[in-house]
Amino acid sequence: KSADSGLLDTINQVMSKNTCKTCALGMGGQKGGMKDETGSFPQACKKSFQAVAADLQDPISEDVFTSNSIATLGEMSSRELDSLGRIGFPLIAREGATHFTRISWNEAIDTIVGKMLSVDPKQTFFYSSGRSSNEAAFLLQWIARVYGTNNVINCSFYCHQASSVGLSQALGSGTSAVTLEDLKGADLAIVIGSNPSSNHPRMLTHLVELKRNGGKVIVVNPLKELGLTRFKVPTNLRSMLFGSKVADLYIQPRIGGDIALLKGVAKIILEKGQIDEDFIKNHTVGWNEFKSDIEATGWDEILQGSGVQRAEIEEFAALYGEAKNAIFMWAMGLTHHAHGVNNILACVNLALTRHMIARENAGLLAIRGHSNVQGVGSVGFTPALKKAFGEAMEKHYGLNIPKEKGLNTLDNITAAHDGKREFAFLLGGNLFSSNPDREYTKKSMEKIGMTVYLSTQMNEGHIHGRGKTSIILPARTRDEEAQGTTQESMFNFIRLSDGGTRPKSEEMRSEIDIISEVASKALRNGPIKWEAFRNHSSIRKAIGKVVPGFKMISDMDRTKEEFHVEGRLLHKPDFPTTNGKASFIVTPIPTLDLEPGQFHMMSIRSEGQFNTVVYEEEDIYRHQTRRDVVMMNEADASDLGLREDSKVTVRNDVGTLNNLLVRYVDIHTGNVVVYYPECQVLVPRISDPKSGTPIFKSTPIWIER
Repeated sequence: KSADSGLLDTINQVMSKNTCKTCALGMGGQKGGMKDETGSFPQACKKSFQAVAADLQDPISEDVFTSNSIATLGEMSSRELDSLGRIGFPLIAREGATHFTRISWNEAIDTIVGKMLSVDPKQTFFYSSGRSSNEAAFLLQWIARVYGTNNVINCSFYCHQASSVGLSQALGSGTSAVTLEDLKGADLAIVIGSNPSSNHPRMLTHLVELKRNGGKVIVVNPLKELGLTRFKVPTNLRSMLFGSKVADLYIQPRIGGDIALLKGVAKIILEKGQIDEDFIKNHTVGWNEFKSDIEATGWDEILQGSGVQRAEIEEFAALYGEAKNAIFMWAMGLTHHAHGVNNILACVNLALTRHMIARENAGLLAIRGHSNVQGVGSVGFTPALKKAFGEAMEKHYGLNIPKEKGLNTLDNITAAHDGKREFAFLLGGNLFSSNPDREYTKKSMEKIGMTVYLSTQMNEGHIHGRGKTSIILPARTRDEEAQGTTQESMFNFIRLSDGGTRPKSEEMRSEIDIISEVASKALRNGPIKWEAFRNHSSIRKAIGKVVPGFKMISDMDRTKEEFHVEGRLLHKPDFPTTNGKASFIVTPIPTLDLEPGQFHMMSIRSEGQFNTVVYEEEDIYRHQTRRDVVMMNEADASDLGLREDSKVTVRNDVGTLNNLLVRYVDIHTGNVVVYYPECQVLVPRISDPKSGTPIFKSTPIWIER
C-alpha cells in the first residue's frame, strides 16, 4: 500500500465506532471514534494511531517462517517481531522443532483439544491480557472452571493488582470510584507514581484543562519527567506552540519513599486540624489507630524514609489542605513494590482525612494501562470469583466452581518451573516479557507441555515463552470482529465496539469463535452448548445475569447504550463494605536498605511504546534516541568515575545487562531507571505478599564500568 492509503485506513479506523486499543482512559465506541464518554472531541494520541497502524499491516508470508528458524526469530527485538506483520494462519512448533510450520485450523483445534483431554485440569492455567473483549474473557474463564481449574489469571497481576487489593480492603470495591466528569470538576490532581505523558498522553489534556480552570497539579515521581513539567496538547494551538505547564509542585522522593511522604502530609493535616471530623466519625473505622500511628511517627523517620525535604512536604500539605476537590491518581510507580498494597492504602488514608472520597469531583483513580484490563477482571478472569458472581454462575448455569484455590500469575510460572503445568491457554498479550527474571521464566514456560496463543502479531513470548509444543492462532482485532464486543475503561465505563472491518486474512478468526469451538469439543459431554455462545449477544445476556453491576449489558445490542458499571461510583459515603464504612489502615514506613554501592532501579516505558510493544527506539520526552541506556543522577555517576556515554554493566544476583550507556537525568540520588521490558532480566521473583505483584520499580542493582 502507498503511505497515503495506509494513513487514510488508519484514520478511518481510529474514527470508527470501536473502542481505542491502547490505554484504559478510553475513547471511541458508540459516540464515535476520538470521542470520550462526555462526547469531547478530538480525543486520541499517537499510541492510538500506532496500534491501529500495526494491526493494518499485511499478513506475514509463510516464507518468513520457513526461511527463519525459531532461533533466528529469537534474535529479533520486540519492534522487529511486531513489524513482521499480522499473523495470518495457524502456526505450530512441535517438541524439538527448529521452525514454526503452518497448520490447518482443524488440526490446530484437534491438537489443542487432545492435549486438554489428556491432562489434569489442575495442571493448567488460562491467561488473558487487556487486549481482549469482555465477551471473550467471560467465555474463557467460564470454560476454564467447567474444565476444572481456577488458575485463571490476567495481566493486572503485574500492574494494578495491588490497587484492587488495597481499594477493596479499605473501601469494599477494587476499582476507581470516580468518573471523567469528576476529574473535570476537581481543583487538585495528585499524580503519584505515574507518568501519563508517556503512557496515557490524553490524561495530560485533562490535567492542563484542570489548571486552566484554576486548579493545581502535584506530581510525585523520583524522576523529573519533561512531559509532567511542560506538555504540548496536540488539540490546542497555543499549547502546541508554547507548551502548557503541568506541575505546580514536583516532588522527587527516593524510590519506595511514598508512604513516608504521604504520612508526613497527613501529620501536617492533623496538626493543622484540617480533617473532616463528621465524615471520619460517621463513615469510617480505624481512625484512632491511624491517628496514633501518625502522631508516633517522627520527622526524622519521615524525612529519611521519603528522601524529601520537610519544606516540600509542607508545600504538598498546604496545597492539599486548601483544595476543595482533590483526586489522587497513580499507576505502577505505587504498585510495583513489595509494599504496593500499603502504598495504595496510604493514599486512601490521606484522602479519607479530608473526605476526598465518596463525593463528586474528588476521589481515587488507578490509572489502568491496557484498554480492557479492568474489564477482563470484572467479568471473572481472576482466580477467585466474587461470592455473588460465583453463586449466580452456579445457579443459572449449573456450574460447580472448583474448590481448589487458583494461583496468581507469578505462582503459576513457579509451578511451571517445577514441572506442574501441562497446558497453558493465553488470550493475547506477552506473558513472557511481562514476567520478572527473564531466564527463569523462559525455563518455566519451556517445561509446559503445550502453550496456545491467540494473537494478532508476533512477540517475544511466542519465541521465548514456548511450551514443548506451541500453537499460535491468528485472532481478529476488536474492529475486525463480525459482531460487536465490549470493553471497560478505568472509569468503569462500558463501551460497545461495532467491529465490521474486513480482516487482513480470511484465516483470522474471532477469539470467541476459537474459544467456543475448543469448548464444544473438549467439553462436549457437559450440559452447556458452547456453540450457542458464538453469538456475542448470548454471552452478553449471560454476563448481565451473573456479573454484579452489568445488568445493562444484556440489552446492549438493541439499545446501543453505553454505561457505568452499577455500584462502582462512590459519590455518597455509602461504602460497599460489611459495615458500610471505609477503613483507615496503618501503613508502616518500609525499610529500603541497600548494600554498599547498590542502587534502586525502576523500570520505565517510553513514549514510543505500548506495554511490551516497542514502536520506535526514540523516547522524545527523555531525549533518548536508543534504549540500551541506564539513566542516573550525575552526582552518582561521578562518584563511580563515570561520564555520559560511559559503557557499564548493570547486574545483580538475578541477571546482567551489558554495554549500557550512562545518561544523566534529574532523579533522586541512589536511584536509576532502565527501559522495560529489557530490564526484566534483572527483576527478581520477589513480590508484594498481599497482591502477588513483583517489585518491578524497586530492584536492587550494581553498576560497574
